[in-house]
Amino acid sequence: MRKIWRWYMSMSFMVKMTGGFLIGILLGIVLGEHSSFLAPLGTLFLNLLKMIVIPLVIFSLMVAVNHSNPKELGRIGLKIFPFYLFSTGIAVVIGIILAKVTNPGAGFSLPTEVVMDAPVRPSFIDTILNMVPSNIFNALAQGNILAVVFVSVIAGLAILFMRHSLDKKQQEMGDFLFKLLEACNEVISKILNGILIYAPIGVLGITANTFGTQGLDTAIALGKFIGTSYLGVIILVGVAFPIMMKLFGIKVIQFYKDIKEAAFTSFVTSSSIGTLPVTIKCAEKAGIGERVAKLTLPIGATVNMNGTAIRFGVAVIFAAEIMGMTLSTPELATIVIIGTMAAIGTAGVPGAGLIGMSIVFTQAGLPIEIVALTAGINILVDMIFTFGNVVGDLVGAKIVDQTEKWKGDTVEENQVIVTSEAVM
Repeated sequence: MRKIWRWYMSMSFMVKMTGGFLIGILLGIVLGEHSSFLAPLGTLFLNLLKMIVIPLVIFSLMVAVNHSNPKELGRIGLKIFPFYLFSTGIAVVIGIILAKVTNPGAGFSLPTEVVMDAPVRPSFIDTILNMVPSNIFNALAQGNILAVVFVSVIAGLAILFMRHSLDKKQQEMGDFLFKLLEACNEVISKILNGILIYAPIGVLGITANTFGTQGLDTAIALGKFIGTSYLGVIILVGVAFPIMMKLFGIKVIQFYKDIKEAAFTSFVTSSSIGTLPVTIKCAEKAGIGERVAKLTLPIGATVNMNGTAIRFGVAVIFAAEIMGMTLSTPELATIVIIGTMAAIGTAGVPGAGLIGMSIVFTQAGLPIEIVALTAGINILVDMIFTFGNVVGDLVGAKIVDQTEKWKGDTVEENQVIVTSEAVM
Protein backbone atom coordinates (compact mmCIF):
# COMPACT_ATOMS: atom_id res chain seq x y z
CA MET A 1 0.00 0.00 0.00
CA ARG A 2 2.86 2.37 0.81
CA LYS A 3 4.33 1.86 -2.67
CA ILE A 4 0.95 2.59 -4.25
CA TRP A 5 0.57 5.72 -2.11
CA ARG A 6 4.07 6.95 -2.96
CA TRP A 7 3.40 6.28 -6.64
CA TYR A 8 0.12 8.19 -6.43
CA MET A 9 1.72 11.16 -4.66
CA SER A 10 4.62 11.27 -7.12
CA MET A 11 2.27 11.99 -10.05
CA SER A 12 1.46 15.54 -11.01
CA PHE A 13 -1.94 16.99 -10.13
CA MET A 14 -2.97 17.24 -13.78
CA VAL A 15 -2.04 13.61 -14.46
CA LYS A 16 -4.05 12.43 -11.45
CA MET A 17 -7.09 14.52 -12.42
CA THR A 18 -6.95 13.28 -15.99
CA GLY A 19 -6.52 9.72 -14.76
CA GLY A 20 -9.55 10.02 -12.47
CA PHE A 21 -11.55 11.45 -15.34
CA LEU A 22 -10.59 8.68 -17.78
CA ILE A 23 -11.14 5.89 -15.24
CA GLY A 24 -14.52 7.44 -14.43
CA ILE A 25 -15.45 7.37 -18.12
CA LEU A 26 -14.42 3.71 -18.37
CA LEU A 27 -16.36 2.71 -15.26
CA GLY A 28 -19.39 4.68 -16.42
CA ILE A 29 -19.41 2.93 -19.81
CA VAL A 30 -18.85 -0.54 -18.30
CA LEU A 31 -21.21 -0.27 -15.34
CA GLY A 32 -23.86 1.90 -16.96
CA GLU A 33 -26.56 3.00 -14.53
CA HIS A 34 -25.03 0.77 -11.84
CA SER A 35 -22.21 3.28 -11.51
CA SER A 36 -24.46 5.41 -9.28
CA PHE A 37 -22.92 3.78 -6.18
CA LEU A 38 -19.81 5.90 -6.90
CA ALA A 39 -21.78 9.17 -6.72
CA PRO A 40 -21.06 9.78 -2.97
CA LEU A 41 -17.36 10.07 -3.81
CA GLY A 42 -18.21 13.07 -5.97
CA THR A 43 -20.58 14.56 -3.39
CA LEU A 44 -17.82 14.52 -0.79
CA PHE A 45 -15.48 16.34 -3.17
CA LEU A 46 -18.08 19.02 -3.85
CA ASN A 47 -18.68 19.54 -0.12
CA LEU A 48 -14.94 19.93 0.44
CA LEU A 49 -14.75 22.58 -2.29
CA LYS A 50 -17.61 24.53 -0.71
CA MET A 51 -15.94 24.27 2.70
CA ILE A 52 -12.63 25.80 1.61
CA VAL A 53 -13.82 28.62 -0.69
CA ILE A 54 -14.57 31.36 1.86
CA PRO A 55 -11.45 31.03 4.07
CA LEU A 56 -9.29 30.65 0.96
CA VAL A 57 -10.51 33.91 -0.54
CA ILE A 58 -10.19 35.81 2.76
CA PHE A 59 -6.63 34.86 3.66
CA SER A 60 -5.18 34.69 0.14
CA LEU A 61 -6.40 38.21 -0.67
CA MET A 62 -5.31 39.75 2.63
CA VAL A 63 -1.85 38.22 2.34
CA ALA A 64 -1.53 39.22 -1.33
CA VAL A 65 -2.34 42.87 -0.49
CA ASN A 66 0.31 42.86 2.23
CA HIS A 67 3.04 41.57 -0.05
CA SER A 68 3.28 45.03 -1.58
CA ASN A 69 4.58 48.36 -0.36
CA PRO A 70 2.34 51.44 -0.01
CA LYS A 71 4.83 53.45 -2.06
CA GLU A 72 4.64 50.86 -4.82
CA LEU A 73 0.87 51.00 -4.81
CA GLY A 74 1.02 54.45 -6.32
CA ARG A 75 0.89 55.54 -9.92
CA ILE A 76 1.82 52.20 -11.50
CA GLY A 77 -0.52 50.24 -9.25
CA LEU A 78 -3.41 52.55 -10.06
CA LYS A 79 -2.80 51.85 -13.75
CA ILE A 80 -2.28 48.09 -13.75
CA PHE A 81 -5.20 47.07 -11.53
CA PRO A 82 -7.87 48.76 -13.69
CA PHE A 83 -6.34 46.93 -16.65
CA TYR A 84 -6.64 43.62 -14.80
CA LEU A 85 -10.28 44.31 -13.99
CA PHE A 86 -11.15 45.52 -17.49
CA SER A 87 -9.33 42.77 -19.41
CA THR A 88 -10.67 40.05 -17.11
CA GLY A 89 -14.21 41.38 -17.55
CA ILE A 90 -13.73 41.41 -21.34
CA ALA A 91 -12.52 37.80 -21.16
CA VAL A 92 -15.65 36.71 -19.28
CA VAL A 93 -17.80 38.46 -21.90
CA ILE A 94 -15.93 36.71 -24.74
CA GLY A 95 -16.49 33.36 -23.04
CA ILE A 96 -20.22 34.03 -22.60
CA ILE A 97 -20.75 35.22 -26.20
CA LEU A 98 -18.87 32.28 -27.72
CA ALA A 99 -20.72 29.77 -25.55
CA LYS A 100 -24.04 31.31 -26.58
CA VAL A 101 -23.00 30.70 -30.20
CA THR A 102 -21.55 27.17 -29.84
CA ASN A 103 -24.07 25.90 -27.23
CA PRO A 104 -21.67 23.38 -25.61
CA GLY A 105 -24.22 22.10 -23.09
CA ALA A 106 -27.22 21.80 -25.42
CA GLY A 107 -28.94 18.42 -25.27
CA PHE A 108 -26.93 17.28 -22.27
CA SER A 109 -28.16 16.90 -18.71
CA LEU A 110 -26.84 15.71 -15.38
CA PRO A 111 -28.33 12.72 -13.61
CA THR A 112 -31.06 13.98 -11.32
CA GLU A 113 -29.60 12.17 -8.31
CA VAL A 114 -26.41 14.26 -8.32
CA VAL A 115 -28.01 17.67 -8.71
CA MET A 116 -28.22 19.74 -5.54
CA ASP A 117 -30.55 22.57 -4.74
CA ALA A 118 -29.05 25.70 -6.24
CA PRO A 119 -29.24 29.08 -4.52
CA VAL A 120 -31.43 31.82 -5.93
CA ARG A 121 -29.65 33.92 -8.55
CA PRO A 122 -29.12 37.51 -7.38
CA SER A 123 -30.14 40.46 -9.53
CA PHE A 124 -27.58 42.90 -10.94
CA ILE A 125 -28.54 45.68 -8.51
CA ASP A 126 -28.50 43.30 -5.54
CA THR A 127 -25.03 42.12 -6.54
CA ILE A 128 -23.68 45.69 -6.52
CA LEU A 129 -25.35 46.55 -3.20
CA ASN A 130 -24.29 43.30 -1.55
CA MET A 131 -20.64 44.07 -2.24
CA VAL A 132 -20.80 46.20 0.93
CA PRO A 133 -22.43 43.95 3.56
CA SER A 134 -24.43 45.29 6.45
CA ASN A 135 -23.35 42.23 8.42
CA ILE A 136 -20.11 40.52 7.45
CA PHE A 137 -21.03 37.39 9.42
CA ASN A 138 -24.23 36.99 7.42
CA ALA A 139 -22.20 37.45 4.24
CA LEU A 140 -19.85 34.67 5.34
CA ALA A 141 -22.71 32.34 6.23
CA GLN A 142 -24.54 33.02 2.96
CA GLY A 143 -21.42 32.66 0.82
CA ASN A 144 -21.57 36.21 -0.53
CA ILE A 145 -18.18 36.14 -2.25
CA LEU A 146 -18.25 39.70 -3.55
CA ALA A 147 -18.78 41.02 -0.03
CA VAL A 148 -16.04 38.76 1.29
CA VAL A 149 -13.64 40.01 -1.40
CA PHE A 150 -14.50 43.66 -0.63
CA VAL A 151 -14.02 43.29 3.13
CA SER A 152 -10.85 41.21 2.70
CA VAL A 153 -9.21 43.84 0.49
CA ILE A 154 -10.19 46.68 2.85
CA ALA A 155 -8.93 44.77 5.91
CA GLY A 156 -5.74 43.83 4.07
CA LEU A 157 -5.07 47.45 3.18
CA ALA A 158 -5.69 48.54 6.79
CA ILE A 159 -3.08 46.04 8.02
CA LEU A 160 -0.68 47.11 5.26
CA PHE A 161 -0.82 50.77 6.31
CA MET A 162 -0.45 49.79 9.96
CA ARG A 163 2.76 47.93 9.12
CA HIS A 164 4.17 50.97 7.33
CA SER A 165 2.95 53.52 9.87
CA LEU A 166 5.34 55.96 11.55
CA ASP A 167 3.82 54.92 14.88
CA LYS A 168 5.95 52.08 16.33
CA LYS A 169 2.98 50.55 18.17
CA GLN A 170 0.96 50.51 14.93
CA GLN A 171 3.90 48.81 13.18
CA GLU A 172 4.16 46.13 15.84
CA MET A 173 0.45 45.36 15.74
CA GLY A 174 0.45 45.36 11.95
CA ASP A 175 3.44 42.99 11.78
CA PHE A 176 1.77 40.69 14.32
CA LEU A 177 -1.46 40.61 12.30
CA PHE A 178 0.46 39.97 9.08
CA LYS A 179 2.31 37.01 10.61
CA LEU A 180 -1.02 35.69 11.86
CA LEU A 181 -2.51 36.07 8.38
CA GLU A 182 0.41 34.20 6.83
CA ALA A 183 0.01 31.41 9.36
CA CYS A 184 -3.73 31.14 8.66
CA ASN A 185 -3.08 31.22 4.92
CA GLU A 186 -0.58 28.39 5.33
CA VAL A 187 -3.16 26.33 7.25
CA ILE A 188 -5.72 26.85 4.48
CA SER A 189 -3.08 25.95 1.90
CA LYS A 190 -2.40 22.66 3.71
CA ILE A 191 -6.11 21.86 3.82
CA LEU A 192 -6.48 22.72 0.13
CA ASN A 193 -3.56 20.45 -0.72
CA GLY A 194 -5.34 17.64 1.10
CA ILE A 195 -8.56 18.31 -0.84
CA LEU A 196 -6.63 18.29 -4.11
CA ILE A 197 -5.11 14.91 -3.19
CA TYR A 198 -8.65 13.55 -2.94
CA ALA A 199 -9.90 15.52 -5.99
CA PRO A 200 -9.15 12.79 -8.62
CA ILE A 201 -11.27 10.33 -6.65
CA GLY A 202 -14.13 12.83 -6.49
CA VAL A 203 -13.84 13.46 -10.22
CA LEU A 204 -13.87 9.71 -10.82
CA GLY A 205 -17.13 9.35 -8.86
CA ILE A 206 -18.97 12.16 -10.63
CA THR A 207 -17.64 11.25 -14.08
CA ALA A 208 -18.53 7.56 -13.71
CA ASN A 209 -22.06 8.38 -12.55
CA THR A 210 -22.54 10.95 -15.31
CA PHE A 211 -21.17 8.84 -18.14
CA GLY A 212 -23.07 5.84 -16.82
CA THR A 213 -26.36 7.60 -17.53
CA GLN A 214 -25.41 9.99 -20.34
CA GLY A 215 -22.83 8.01 -22.32
CA LEU A 216 -21.26 9.67 -25.38
CA ASP A 217 -23.41 12.79 -24.95
CA THR A 218 -21.03 13.80 -22.15
CA ALA A 219 -17.95 13.40 -24.34
CA ILE A 220 -19.52 15.49 -27.10
CA ALA A 221 -20.50 18.24 -24.65
CA LEU A 222 -17.02 18.37 -23.09
CA GLY A 223 -15.47 18.41 -26.57
CA LYS A 224 -17.51 21.51 -27.38
CA PHE A 225 -16.44 23.01 -24.05
CA ILE A 226 -12.76 22.50 -24.90
CA GLY A 227 -13.15 23.87 -28.44
CA THR A 228 -15.02 26.95 -27.24
CA SER A 229 -12.37 27.61 -24.57
CA TYR A 230 -9.52 27.50 -27.09
CA LEU A 231 -11.40 29.73 -29.52
CA GLY A 232 -12.09 32.21 -26.71
CA VAL A 233 -8.41 32.58 -25.81
CA ILE A 234 -7.49 32.91 -29.50
CA ILE A 235 -9.97 35.80 -29.85
CA LEU A 236 -8.71 37.39 -26.62
CA VAL A 237 -5.06 37.26 -27.69
CA GLY A 238 -5.61 37.76 -31.41
CA VAL A 239 -8.30 40.45 -31.37
CA ALA A 240 -9.01 42.03 -27.96
CA PHE A 241 -5.41 42.51 -26.80
CA PRO A 242 -4.21 43.92 -30.17
CA ILE A 243 -7.02 46.50 -30.11
CA MET A 244 -5.99 47.56 -26.59
CA MET A 245 -2.34 47.83 -27.59
CA LYS A 246 -3.08 49.77 -30.79
CA LEU A 247 -4.86 52.40 -28.72
CA PHE A 248 -1.53 53.03 -26.97
CA GLY A 249 0.59 53.00 -30.11
CA ILE A 250 2.19 49.60 -29.46
CA LYS A 251 3.50 47.54 -32.40
CA VAL A 252 1.51 44.36 -31.87
CA ILE A 253 3.35 41.92 -34.16
CA GLN A 254 6.78 42.91 -32.87
CA PHE A 255 5.54 42.70 -29.29
CA TYR A 256 4.20 39.17 -29.79
CA LYS A 257 7.52 38.17 -31.40
CA ASP A 258 9.37 39.47 -28.35
CA ILE A 259 7.24 37.53 -25.85
CA LYS A 260 6.89 34.24 -27.76
CA GLU A 261 9.22 32.35 -25.37
CA ALA A 262 7.08 33.24 -22.35
CA ALA A 263 3.87 32.40 -24.23
CA PHE A 264 5.22 28.98 -25.26
CA THR A 265 6.59 28.22 -21.79
CA SER A 266 3.26 29.08 -20.15
CA PHE A 267 1.41 26.78 -22.54
CA VAL A 268 3.74 23.86 -21.86
CA THR A 269 4.01 24.30 -18.07
CA SER A 270 0.42 25.47 -17.35
CA SER A 271 1.92 27.67 -14.61
CA SER A 272 2.01 31.48 -14.53
CA ILE A 273 4.31 31.46 -11.48
CA GLY A 274 6.63 28.87 -13.00
CA THR A 275 6.86 30.93 -16.18
CA LEU A 276 7.60 34.18 -14.31
CA PRO A 277 11.42 34.19 -14.81
CA VAL A 278 10.92 33.73 -18.56
CA THR A 279 8.14 36.35 -18.52
CA ILE A 280 10.42 38.96 -16.92
CA LYS A 281 13.17 38.17 -19.42
CA CYS A 282 10.76 38.57 -22.33
CA ALA A 283 9.50 41.83 -20.85
CA GLU A 284 13.02 43.22 -21.09
CA LYS A 285 13.22 42.03 -24.71
CA ALA A 286 9.88 43.73 -25.43
CA GLY A 287 11.24 47.04 -24.16
CA ILE A 288 9.23 47.14 -20.92
CA GLY A 289 11.00 49.20 -18.25
CA GLU A 290 12.55 47.24 -15.39
CA ARG A 291 10.63 49.16 -12.71
CA VAL A 292 7.28 48.49 -14.38
CA ALA A 293 8.09 44.85 -15.17
CA LYS A 294 9.26 43.91 -11.67
CA LEU A 295 6.24 45.51 -10.05
CA THR A 296 3.45 44.42 -12.38
CA LEU A 297 4.49 40.95 -13.59
CA PRO A 298 4.79 39.23 -10.18
CA ILE A 299 1.44 40.73 -9.22
CA GLY A 300 -0.05 39.71 -12.56
CA ALA A 301 1.19 36.14 -12.17
CA THR A 302 -0.80 35.84 -8.94
CA VAL A 303 -3.77 38.13 -9.60
CA ASN A 304 -4.42 38.47 -13.32
CA MET A 305 -6.35 35.55 -14.85
CA ASN A 306 -7.55 36.73 -18.27
CA GLY A 307 -7.42 33.27 -19.80
CA THR A 308 -9.09 31.52 -16.88
CA ALA A 309 -11.88 34.13 -16.90
CA ILE A 310 -12.91 32.84 -20.33
CA ARG A 311 -13.48 29.48 -18.70
CA PHE A 312 -15.91 31.05 -16.24
CA GLY A 313 -17.94 32.62 -19.05
CA VAL A 314 -18.05 29.41 -21.10
CA ALA A 315 -18.76 27.26 -18.04
CA VAL A 316 -21.74 29.37 -16.91
CA ILE A 317 -23.49 29.05 -20.27
CA PHE A 318 -22.47 25.36 -20.42
CA ALA A 319 -24.05 24.73 -17.01
CA ALA A 320 -27.14 26.85 -17.72
CA GLU A 321 -27.83 24.88 -20.93
CA ILE A 322 -27.42 21.61 -19.06
CA MET A 323 -29.93 22.79 -16.45
CA GLY A 324 -32.33 24.13 -19.09
CA MET A 325 -32.01 27.69 -17.73
CA THR A 326 -32.17 30.91 -19.73
CA LEU A 327 -30.07 33.73 -18.29
CA SER A 328 -31.33 37.27 -18.84
CA THR A 329 -29.07 40.18 -19.79
CA PRO A 330 -28.98 41.59 -16.22
CA GLU A 331 -28.11 38.11 -14.93
CA LEU A 332 -25.31 37.81 -17.48
CA ALA A 333 -24.03 41.25 -16.44
CA THR A 334 -24.00 40.04 -12.85
CA ILE A 335 -22.04 36.96 -13.88
CA VAL A 336 -19.45 39.16 -15.61
CA ILE A 337 -18.88 41.01 -12.31
CA ILE A 338 -18.83 37.80 -10.29
CA GLY A 339 -16.51 36.09 -12.77
CA THR A 340 -14.11 39.04 -12.73
CA MET A 341 -13.96 39.16 -8.94
CA ALA A 342 -13.68 35.36 -8.69
CA ALA A 343 -10.80 35.32 -11.18
CA ILE A 344 -8.87 37.90 -9.15
CA GLY A 345 -9.88 36.52 -5.75
CA THR A 346 -8.73 32.94 -6.36
CA ALA A 347 -5.66 33.54 -8.48
CA GLY A 348 -2.30 32.11 -7.53
CA VAL A 349 -3.60 29.04 -5.67
CA PRO A 350 -3.61 25.39 -6.76
CA GLY A 351 -6.83 24.45 -8.48
CA ALA A 352 -7.76 28.14 -8.85
CA GLY A 353 -9.95 27.38 -11.86
CA LEU A 354 -12.03 24.88 -9.88
CA ILE A 355 -12.34 27.19 -6.89
CA GLY A 356 -13.25 30.15 -9.10
CA MET A 357 -15.87 28.15 -10.98
CA SER A 358 -17.37 27.02 -7.67
CA ILE A 359 -17.70 30.66 -6.62
CA VAL A 360 -19.27 31.75 -9.91
CA PHE A 361 -21.68 28.81 -10.01
CA THR A 362 -22.78 29.35 -6.41
CA GLN A 363 -23.45 33.05 -6.99
CA ALA A 364 -25.20 32.33 -10.30
CA GLY A 365 -27.47 29.69 -8.79
CA LEU A 366 -25.96 26.80 -10.76
CA PRO A 367 -25.06 23.34 -9.38
CA ILE A 368 -21.32 22.97 -8.78
CA GLU A 369 -21.48 19.29 -9.76
CA ILE A 370 -20.68 20.52 -13.26
CA VAL A 371 -17.43 22.01 -11.90
CA ALA A 372 -16.25 18.54 -10.97
CA LEU A 373 -17.39 17.16 -14.32
CA THR A 374 -15.16 19.63 -16.18
CA ALA A 375 -12.24 19.13 -13.78
CA GLY A 376 -11.12 16.03 -15.63
CA ILE A 377 -10.30 18.00 -18.77
CA ASN A 378 -8.17 20.54 -16.87
CA ILE A 379 -4.99 19.22 -18.42
CA LEU A 380 -6.38 20.08 -21.88
CA VAL A 381 -7.75 23.53 -21.11
CA ASP A 382 -5.32 24.78 -18.46
CA MET A 383 -2.56 25.05 -21.05
CA ILE A 384 -4.47 27.53 -23.20
CA PHE A 385 -5.87 29.39 -20.18
CA THR A 386 -2.40 29.85 -18.68
CA PHE A 387 -1.21 31.03 -22.09
CA GLY A 388 -3.93 33.70 -22.01
CA ASN A 389 -3.04 34.64 -18.42
CA VAL A 390 0.68 35.20 -19.12
CA VAL A 391 0.11 37.07 -22.39
CA GLY A 392 -2.38 39.28 -20.52
CA ASP A 393 0.23 39.99 -17.82
CA LEU A 394 2.73 41.14 -20.46
CA VAL A 395 0.16 43.18 -22.39
CA GLY A 396 -0.81 45.01 -19.18
CA ALA A 397 2.84 45.68 -18.32
CA LYS A 398 3.51 46.97 -21.84
CA ILE A 399 0.52 49.33 -21.78
CA VAL A 400 1.49 50.72 -18.36
CA ASP A 401 5.09 51.13 -19.49
CA GLN A 402 3.92 52.97 -22.60
CA THR A 403 1.97 55.48 -20.48
CA GLU A 404 5.02 55.95 -18.27
CA LYS A 405 7.14 56.71 -21.34
CA TRP A 406 4.52 59.16 -22.56
CA LYS A 407 4.74 60.98 -19.26
CA GLY A 408 8.52 61.05 -19.53
CA ASP A 409 8.31 62.52 -23.03
CA THR A 410 5.89 65.17 -21.80
CA VAL A 411 8.22 66.13 -18.97
CA GLU A 412 11.16 66.44 -21.39
CA GLU A 413 9.10 68.57 -23.80
CA ASN A 414 8.04 70.88 -20.97
CA GLN A 415 11.64 71.22 -19.85
CA VAL A 416 12.65 72.21 -23.39
CA ILE A 417 9.87 74.81 -23.56
CA VAL A 418 10.80 76.25 -20.18
CA THR A 419 14.47 76.43 -21.18
CA SER A 420 13.63 78.16 -24.46
CA GLU A 421 11.45 80.72 -22.69
CA ALA A 422 14.21 81.39 -20.21
CA VAL A 423 16.63 82.06 -23.06
CA MET A 424 14.13 84.44 -24.70
